[in-house]
Amino acid sequence: MLEINIVKKSYINKPALSDVKLSFPRGEIVGLFGENGAGKTTLMKCALGLLTYKGNVTLDGAPITKKNIEKLSFATGEHSFFPELTGAGHRDFYKEHFPAFSDKRFQGLTEFFGLPLHRSLRALSTGQKNQFEVIFALSQGADYILMDEPFTGNDVFNREDFYKVLLGILEPHETVILSTHLIEEVADFIGRAVLIRAGRIVGDVKTTELEDDGKKLIDYVKETYMYQPDRVSRALEQITGEDAL
Repeated sequence: MLEINIVKKSYINKPALSDVKLSFPRGEIVGLFGENGAGKTTLMKCALGLLTYKGNVTLDGAPITKKNIEKLSFATGEHSFFPELTGAGHRDFYKEHFPAFSDKRFQGLTEFFGLPLHRSLRALSTGQKNQFEVIFALSQGADYILMDEPFTGNDVFNREDFYKVLLGILEPHETVILSTHLIEEVADFIGRAVLIRAGRIVGDVKTTELEDDGKKLIDYVKETYMYQPDRVSRALEQITGEDAL
C-alpha cells in the first residue's frame, strides 16, 4: 500500500499541500482532480521523492528510497526521457535498469500508438512524446503508476481507446493514479475519485458509491467545489453591460 501521511509542502511560505493524508491499495485506478494550482502535481512529486516536504510517504510501511523507488513510475508532460535517444534506445535503457520491465507491453503499446522506434524523441510531436512517457511508465514494472496530464496533445480517439486498452492490460497488483482535467472522459474508467483544492483533500469517493446514489462524477465534483452555474452569465453581464440569455 502507498500511504501519504500528513504531508505538507510550501513554496516560499505559500502552502501548496496542507496535512494531506491518503492511502492507495494495490489494484485501483484513481482519478486525481482539482483546479489549476490545486496541488495535484506537487502531491505526485512529493510521493515520488522529487520534492522535499514535511510528513512522510511509505510503500508497504517503508519510506521511499533507492531500494523501492522502482515500484513507482511517473508519466509527466514535463517529459523525463532522454531527448536524443530513440524509442528503441529507451527500451534498452529500461530493460537494463528495471528487472521487471515488460518488453511485451512496451512492444504492444508502441504498435497500438503507431510510434516510430528509431527516431530520437526530440523529433516527435508533443502527442507522441507524451505517448512514449505513458508507455515507459506502464512498462517499467512498477506497482504504482502515476500519470500527470499524460495525454496533452492527443486526440479524443487515441485517449478513449487507450483507456480501454489500459483496463485490459493492468495486473491485479498495479495501481494507476491519474491526474487530469478531463473528468467526464475518464469517469467510466476509474474506480475512485480524489479531489484536491488549495492543497487539501476535499473529496474521496468510490465511483460505485456515486452510482448507488444515482450521481454522475462531474456532478459530484461540481457539488464538492461549490460550482456556481451562473458564473458565465454574470461575467458576460459585467463585460458587456447586458443581461446574458
